[in-house]
Amino acid sequence: MSSNYQVLLGDDALAFLEAADEKTSRVVKEKLGWLSADPYPGRGRGDKEKLPVDGVEQYRMHISRTWTAFYTIREKRQEVRVHEIVDIGAAHKRYGY
Repeated sequence: MSSNYQVLLGDDALAFLEAADEKTSRVVKEKLGWLSADPYPGRGRGDKEKLPVDGVEQYRMHISRTWTAFYTIREKRQEVRVHEIVDIGAAHKRYGY
């Protein structure tokens, strides 16, 4: 497995970053950048987990105890697709915590 994944942001994730203040945007971008080295749970940096979200197997990454990014991995294309970024409380409700 290669360790260089391209991190792509979906419309919801982009909208979040555009609306975020400068500090939040900087921190979130930095943490999402970690996914390019290794997006899988248990490896690399970040608090990542694979779980069913809205009935679909996805991954989540907690960001600074405030935000959660939901993403999928397209291994053949070496892509990580970040679908959305939500506050951690809303994320916990969606995956049952």
